[in-house]
Amino acid sequence: MAVPKKKTSKGKRNQRHATWKAKAAVAAQRAMSIGKSVLSGRAQGFVYPVAETDDSES
Repeated sequence: MAVPKKKTSKGKRNQRHATWKAKAAVAAQRAMSIGKSVLSGRAQGFVYPVAETDDSES
């Protein structure tokens, strides 16, 4: 099993954690933007399923 040769500094650990948190914030913002565009009907280039109505069977 691989073992690190030296202890990672607190600064490096905090930097890695901050990067991970920033990626999550960007992904959440992107998801919110896509959701808003889908709900408003302005979505272009984004494929999503559209529920079919049962009016055609009547």
